[in-house]
This record gives sequence, C-alpha cells and structure tokens, in this order.
Amino acid sequence: MDKMPKWADVVLIPLINFALAMFVSGLVILAIGKDPIVAIKTMIEGAFYTTNGVGYTLYYATNFIFTGLAVSVAFHARMFNIGGEGQALLGGLGVALMCLWIDWPHWTIALIFAAGAAAVFGAAWAAIPAWLQSKRGSHIVITTIMFNFIGFSLLNYVLVNNLRPTGSMDPASAKFVSSAHLPTFHEMLAPFGIAFSKHSPANVTFLIALLAAVLVWILIWHTRLGYQIRGYGHSESAAKYAGISPHKIIMISMLISGGLAGMMAINNVMGEAERLVLNATEGAGFIGIAVALMGRSHPVGVVIAAVLFGFLYQGGAELALWQNIPRELVVVIQALVILFTGALDNMVRGPVERVFLRLRGGAS
Repeated sequence: MDKMPKWADVVLIPLINFALAMFVSGLVILAIGKDPIVAIKTMIEGAFYTTNGVGYTLYYATNFIFTGLAVSVAFHARMFNIGGEGQALLGGLGVALMCLWIDWPHWTIALIFAAGAAAVFGAAWAAIPAWLQSKRGSHIVITTIMFNFIGFSLLNYVLVNNLRPTGSMDPASAKFVSSAHLPTFHEMLAPFGIAFSKHSPANVTFLIALLAAVLVWILIWHTRLGYQIRGYGHSESAAKYAGISPHKIIMISMLISGGLAGMMAINNVMGEAERLVLNATEGAGFIGIAVALMGRSHPVGVVIAAVLFGFLYQGGAELALWQNIPRELVVVIQALVILFTGALDNMVRGPVERVFLRLRGGAS
C-alpha cells in the first residue's frame, strides 16, 4: 500500500517544496537589503494581475510543459534526457523549413505540418544518443549534453549559410508568411468579448501543450507501451524476463521525448518570433528538467510546475524592472526550487508520509 495518496505526491509535496524555496528566497532578498514582501507582491502582480502578465506567464509555461513532458517520458524509462535544448533547436529548424518553403492557405494547416516537422526533427536528434545508449552502451546523459552543443552549431551554420536573407547580418531566417502566423490569446478571445493584451505572446500553442499532457498521461498509464516503459524503468532485468526489449523501449522513449521537446518550437518560433533565430529556446530545455523533477514526471504535476516556473520568469522580469533587483536573483530562486524539489525532497516527503500514515491509522 502507498504511504500517501498519489495527489499528495504529485501536487502537495511539490507545492510545499516550492513554498520552502520561496521562503529561503525571501531571506536572500532580505540579505541584499530589499523587502521580500514587496518583492513577492511585485512578482505576483506582474505575473498574474494583468492580461499582459498572464500572457507572458503562460507563454513561458507552454515552453516548459513541452520540455517537462519530454524529460518525464524519458524518466519513466530510467533515462535522463539532458538534450531537450538541442532537440528543441532542431525542432525549430523543422518549423522554419515548413513555414518558409510552403505558402500555406491557412494557419491550421501550417500548424499541423509544422508541428509534425518539429516532432520529427526533435525525435531524429534524440534518436542518435538513444541508439548509442542501446547498442554501444554510451551514457545517455553525456551524449545528450554533447548533442546540445552540436545542435546549436549545426543551427548556426544553417542560419548563416542557408536561411539568412541576403544582405542581413542577423543570424536569423526571414519572417514567415502571414498565413503561418498563429492566433494569439488576444485574437482567440476577442470574438467572445473578452479583452486580452494584444502585446502578449501567448498563443494557441498553450492549448496544444495541454493536449500533449493529456496524451502523455494516456500513453504512460493507459496503454501497453506505457506499461512496458514503466516496467523497464522500474527493473530492466524484470522487463527482460517479461519479454520486453530494452532496445525497443530506449528507442521509442527517446523518440517520444525528443519529439515533445522539438514541438516546443511551435510556441517560440512559429507563435512568438514568427521566424527562426539562433537562441530561440532561451534555456527552456534545461528548465524542463526542473519542471519534470518538481512535477514528479506526472503530466498534471508538470503543468503545475511549468506555470510556477513561468511565474518565476515573468515575475523575475518585473522585479528587475520595478524593484531594482538583479535578474540573476531569479536564477538563484530557480536553483533553490530545484534544490528543494530534488536534493532535499526527502526532507519534506518523510514528514508528509508520516502524517498520512498516522491519519490512515487513526481512521482505521
């Protein structure tokens, strides 16, 4: 019998860890001579009190949902995919090729093909480390980290030598055609009479990210393949005894993981920049690791954690703008969240488990 309900593991413990991280962050803010209450209030107001702030929070959260899900799928197969950054970069290349080379009649058709290209390019970039792990015994952590740098260099070469418009010095592609522009929240909500900031980058990709979370939940917990992935992740020897092929699970898990990371490019390349730039991912591939850890590799937890990290990104920008607090402090807060949700997880988990066991014992 589980020591505590699933919801407590997925939601309650991460929220307690986050609260502890924010408390320690408040002490850090106090140590640099600022008021932590004012700082937290500024972050909350900047992230949630205006439609523009909400839009930016959800825009960042969309990126983190995709990369968090990517890491989570690999986690379930006992693999640590550190290559989300490179896979998202290559996914962006797939999106750009689709949006630049074809004059689409409508954004919905462009979205379907661009999403497919992003998934294929991201999966292809993850397939090589997966094959090296499966067939050659190369450690997936090392190879995926290396492929981040290779992917960045490859994208730089393609942008400068193939996709850069003539006469431009900027390592970026041309703007996509208007029929490939995705509708923003402002455009989506206007027909319903709901006002939303037209300057916000939040777009229809957020709904696709939520759909991806639902599909990952169905895959991992309600399909035969998901059972095999989880079985292999819990015990490779038992999985082999049950007839599950390690090569198959490693390859399929990493293909799905890479495809999800690649699909992040729909949001930042197609939805926001509307062109391919060199550093389009802005570290979202690495933040996905923290999101997956905080969300316990469960889609519900990943979505919640992604919104919290979106709040940190947007709220941190407001801190730097209005309170003269260095933007680097946000990195410190993120590190504290990772510390509490990762390395110090048992510090919270143990007491919470004892509380639930005591309650269960009292109820019986």
